[in-house]
Amino acid sequence: MSEADPITLPRLSYSFARRFGVIAMEQDGKAVLATLKDTPLEAILEARRVVGRPVTRAPMEAAEFEGLMGRIYAQGDLTETAETALGADMDLNALADNLPRTSDLLDSDDDAPVIKLINGILQEAIKTRASDIHIEPYENRLAVRFRIDGALRDTLSLSPRLASVLVSRVKVMARLDIAKKRIPQDGRFSLNLGQRAVDVRVSTLPSQYGERLVMRLLEKTSSLMNLSDLGMEDSELEAFSTGLKRPNGIILVTGPTGSGKTTTLYASLTKLNDGSRNILTVEDPVEYALDGIGQTQVNNQVGMSFAAGLRAILRQDPDVVMVGEIRDPETAEIAVQASLTGHLVLSTVHTNSAIAAITRLRDMGIEPFLLASTVTAIVAQRLVRRLCPHCKTPYEPPQREIEELGITPIASLVFYKSNGCSECHQIGYQGRLGLYEVVVMDDVLRGMIHDGSREIDMAAHAFKTRKDLLQSGKGHVLNGLTSAEEVLRVCRAKTGAEVEV
Repeated sequence: MSEADPITLPRLSYSFARRFGVIAMEQDGKAVLATLKDTPLEAILEARRVVGRPVTRAPMEAAEFEGLMGRIYAQGDLTETAETALGADMDLNALADNLPRTSDLLDSDDDAPVIKLINGILQEAIKTRASDIHIEPYENRLAVRFRIDGALRDTLSLSPRLASVLVSRVKVMARLDIAKKRIPQDGRFSLNLGQRAVDVRVSTLPSQYGERLVMRLLEKTSSLMNLSDLGMEDSELEAFSTGLKRPNGIILVTGPTGSGKTTTLYASLTKLNDGSRNILTVEDPVEYALDGIGQTQVNNQVGMSFAAGLRAILRQDPDVVMVGEIRDPETAEIAVQASLTGHLVLSTVHTNSAIAAITRLRDMGIEPFLLASTVTAIVAQRLVRRLCPHCKTPYEPPQREIEELGITPIASLVFYKSNGCSECHQIGYQGRLGLYEVVVMDDVLRGMIHDGSREIDMAAHAFKTRKDLLQSGKGHVLNGLTSAEEVLRVCRAKTGAEVEV
């Protein structure tokens, strides 16, 4: 059956199609009703009445019907109402309050209220620069939370009766199986809001009171950062750029989830993408399409793991290879072998500090002498929220904050703290900036890695002349860009002989 064109026929509401298993569509100039084998006759007659012309019935299996429903009802839901669901003066809470008070929204005559609510949530998230939308069902409420500048914020509290219908609508948009509610699912869809094209990644997870839903918003029209825009100091940027100029070796970016590692890697690839190199990546997932770079997505369901993808792209004559994450011994071993055979390998590792990446790779079974000869640079990073320039407030810092930041007290020392205003939606912060520590391998450090030295000793040598994360954050506090509270939230102060951050 060819793909349907639902525009030329009166469209049956999603709730009716879902409930009775019937879809009206146009095919070769004829009206066709796609139905399940057990669709009741009354539903077919009602659909025939709505269409208003002779129809042909096309029975199909449940899986084929679900796919067709996903294709038809995923179209048009966002493009028309995303612009109009929320007027300039309409509040998201008001939109939720105006939902019909039926016992079940699926009993409504149409799906407009649900579609408007979903589009309102998406529009509000984009307007407030949220990176993620969390829809979380609990016993007595349905919570909607936005992650703005790395911090979750309660946005909306709805009736728990809305949970299933909201999740089902989003699953249809992402072309997921709405009948499977006991297993996690992942999908994606795209939408346009004015001139802004947004890619939405969808993840579902079964929970005690229904399915939890997380939507990650990726703005496709936003330009990728250059290395100089990341916020590294000149000495750190120069050291990192020097590592990128090498024809081979391993460059690692470390940090927790949400610390901006992928942005740093993409900025690095953008710098290297001058047309003279064959650059290939294996990612989970591919977040942004980079012109001139071959990007492959991990798919564990068909055996396409990081290790399998890396092994395959090494047969594609690459100059530069980017692996989304080194998370297992096999991927680590292939990455090391790739660097030894003349490739520049970029990847990430989940560790708390730059030097800890060495310990992590040793734990994966990589021999110290191989690490010493392949790893060229390691960057650890964090993201802290930038103080809103419109409402930040100066204050005299207490002794505790001065000591934890390692700042020498002076008489005129002034810090700034968050306050909140209409410009920053009463949050007190607007945007984020990076904290970085860059470890560049020298002969002494290579010798320490080869000899299996302790992490604390390697860090002591690496940061003799370079700033660690806490010192990087201290500079931003003194410049009034962020608060001491933010820096201390993501960086642990040194005590005694400790150097971990």
